[in-house]
Amino acid sequence: MKTRPVHPAGFRRDPDDIHPPLDFPGYTSTVLRHPRESLILLPQRLTELTGPVFGSDRLGPNDNDLTAQRAGEPIGQRIIVHGRLLDGDGKPIPHSLVEIWQANAGGRYRHDRDRWNCALDPNFDGAGRTYTDGAGRYEFTTVKPGAYPWRNHHNAWRPAHIHFSLFGQAFTQRLVTQMYFPDDPLFFQDPVFNSVPEHARELLVSRFDYARSEPERALAFEFDIVLRGRDATPFEHEEDDDD
Repeated sequence: MKTRPVHPAGFRRDPDDIHPPLDFPGYTSTVLRHPRESLILLPQRLTELTGPVFGSDRLGPNDNDLTAQRAGEPIGQRIIVHGRLLDGDGKPIPHSLVEIWQANAGGRYRHDRDRWNCALDPNFDGAGRTYTDGAGRYEFTTVKPGAYPWRNHHNAWRPAHIHFSLFGQAFTQRLVTQMYFPDDPLFFQDPVFNSVPEHARELLVSRFDYARSEPERALAFEFDIVLRGRDATPFEHEEDDDD
């Protein structure tokens, strides 16, 4: 039986061919942002492990429904995004904070630095949060985000995607990834998606879930997130600025 290598500090390493590299030539900003020296492991001490602590009382009633956070209905195709948060052995991770952020149906973020010539939706903020239940399941209601230009290369467009942030018990225990939609025609030219090793890219693509779709309300997409092991969801080494 093969065993996965364990770091001296006690955690299990992911395989080397799952996550994107720190420096990917096609993604031009990584040239400016990636570390120049080898990373140094800083063991977590009591301060990092004891705070801040998240509790269910910190969630608002519509935090996981991005279509109900304003007085009016947002523009766009309403969708349900749901799935499970799992560890490397396939076991559910209960009561864990999951956050998302995304562009609106036209591909624009509600962010001061977003200069894409597309209207803001006054009824859509583009951010939500929820906790996984006892079986590790989460669910959001939102609108399908649009593609947008981002000037990384000639005629560069980001495929439709939703950013996910997964928390442990403190801000130092955070992982960030992106969820894409099946059969997106822009995959071929997107260096963020293509920086992930080819065999692992499908782990970032959600599955259309007709059975979970709700009549006359919303289409559904399923996206499971695995934190460790060969089937781990590829995670970003650093948080991107709305990319």
